[in-house]
Amino acid sequence: MKLYIMPGACSLASHIALREAGLPFEIEKVNGEKLTESGADYRAINPKGYVPALALDDGEVLTEGAAILQFIADEAPAAALAPANGTRQRLRLQEQLNFIASEVHKTIGAMFAKPEGAAREAALAKVESRLDMAERLLADGRQYVMGDAFSVADGYLFTVLNWTGFLGLEIGERPALKAFLARVAERPKVKEALAAEGLAA
Repeated sequence: MKLYIMPGACSLASHIALREAGLPFEIEKVNGEKLTESGADYRAINPKGYVPALALDDGEVLTEGAAILQFIADEAPAAALAPANGTRQRLRLQEQLNFIASEVHKTIGAMFAKPEGAAREAALAKVESRLDMAERLLADGRQYVMGDAFSVADGYLFTVLNWTGFLGLEIGERPALKAFLARVAERPKVKEALAAEGLAA
């Protein structure tokens, strides 16, 4: 398999999942001009033009982070990165992946457009609201999004929360979020993924 990434982008979540799963894969970076490291037009691989995309061994290309994360988890069931399909807990995982994608990812990601004036104030207020939601999710003493076991949702939430540092935003007085970020950052496979993308501290 080959994972197409931009360092530090949401594709980092899929990169973390592949390492946690122990699956064989390679990565290829995509630049801002939509060219891959090997010089290919990325839009010919993924017409949507954004990362991640996962090229499977049979030639199919899977897109959209939530779908890729669940595919990876299902390819390596022994890694226990997602509850089994057809269970209520799998629905809960999908619920969290959708929340991270539509609320946390989208809201924090919008700040990369550098809104100004009233638009920036409105965007910041929305970021604060979504951070509060994430804080409440983790404030019941759970270690990870789904409870006490790491799942693909954690790599995703970790990735988008880390953007606050790049954007000069503050997590603020949210101890559960701060502890979560520190906990995930210490995982060996997360450190490997960060180092491979040139993001290691």
